[in-house]
Amino acid sequence: MNTRHLLLPFLVAAPFLSGATTVQEFVASKVAADYPALQAFYTDLHLHPELSLMEVKTSAKVAAALRAAGFEVTEKVGGYGVVGVLKNGPGPTLLIRTDLDGLPVQEETGLPYASTDHVTDLAGRDVPVMQACGHDIHMTVFTGTARMLSALRADWSGTVVLVGQPAEERGIGARALLTAGLYRKFPKPDFAIALHDSATLPAGVLGTVEGFAMANVDTVEITVRGVGGHGAYPHATKDPVVLAARIVVALQTIVSRETPPIDPAVVTVGSIHGGTKANIIPNEVKLQLTLRSYSDAVRAHTLEAVRRICKGEAIASGMPDDLMPIVKIIEDDTVAATFNDPTLTRRVRGALVEWFGSDRVQTIPPEMGGEDFSEFGRTTDHVPICLFRLGAVDPAKVAESQRTGVALPSLHSSKFAPLPEPTLKTGVTAMTAVALDILKKDQAARP
Repeated sequence: MNTRHLLLPFLVAAPFLSGATTVQEFVASKVAADYPALQAFYTDLHLHPELSLMEVKTSAKVAAALRAAGFEVTEKVGGYGVVGVLKNGPGPTLLIRTDLDGLPVQEETGLPYASTDHVTDLAGRDVPVMQACGHDIHMTVFTGTARMLSALRADWSGTVVLVGQPAEERGIGARALLTAGLYRKFPKPDFAIALHDSATLPAGVLGTVEGFAMANVDTVEITVRGVGGHGAYPHATKDPVVLAARIVVALQTIVSRETPPIDPAVVTVGSIHGGTKANIIPNEVKLQLTLRSYSDAVRAHTLEAVRRICKGEAIASGMPDDLMPIVKIIEDDTVAATFNDPTLTRRVRGALVEWFGSDRVQTIPPEMGGEDFSEFGRTTDHVPICLFRLGAVDPAKVAESQRTGVALPSLHSSKFAPLPEPTLKTGVTAMTAVALDILKKDQAARP
């Protein structure tokens, strides 16, 4: 694969741009000068997304961009992970993460650079692929920030570790990197930061939240078993459809009657399948659940309650012991809550306000979506982490949505289409501003 045509603007050493007298002015000028290359890189990533655990070409493109910026690069860490290291004297070590993977979604944005790619997924199915969560935005900001920090070495001191993470959409990429020795084989970070585009904030606006920002995510599969038979003779059966219906209703009491009202939690039954014909009572019904929470205590209680309710409803229905429901937690589809270290987040917010002004930096509410960036802060090293938000929506569309009440396309939507220029320019500037603040010269490693 030849990516040189995408990287030529990054291969040339950047002189101090004409007219820039402050770091902020230099960054603004350089972002403007680099934008055609950033746009080309973004467009290429958007056109050619790759699924989780299959990020072969994507990771190579990111690795090449980091090398061009002067980073020492290691590829295929924890799968298709990429780690770039730039040492620049004494000081703290800052980890900056991007995710690499796309989603199995058929793009319907109508953009001239919309993805039309199809791939054979790991299960052997032919599926469409789209950057429906904006990871192409993240990667472009990530490589632009690498370029910026390399050009600004005189203005910071310490070590930057840039991590391209695979399989974020599967919730397993961060753990794979850590298991592969991210904190042992590379400089261990004092801080870890990331950004995520927002499908509700206008492009050019940033958002921060202290404490819990994203939720625990658990996927549970329940097999409700019974004794099938003819629909005309239900007394001769043990009907799993009725039992499944009772379980679905009873599960709603976990949040409404068992969880303290001030502790957020969600129990959603997203899939229910059973039976083949109107007059046949089946032998089993399948349920699929997503559970969301913030605290580990609520998470543990919710999982226990699901098991208890399934068993209790089965007993009440007269099911024998050998036909109790089977409750399976999908371990490969779990994500821990993202907790933004309050001290670090206040520092991030301060840097953003200094560069952008308070009118462009919002305090946003936490969400019940999941993000495995959380794992970088959950090791025994207890690295402080912060994930902040980057507005990606055309401001005119945000205003129209507010006026009409019609919701904007969400992340993971086939119609999600970020507005590239203000989003990318704001993202590179914001991440650079935060990095320069954390890596100020002559400071301790802790904020």
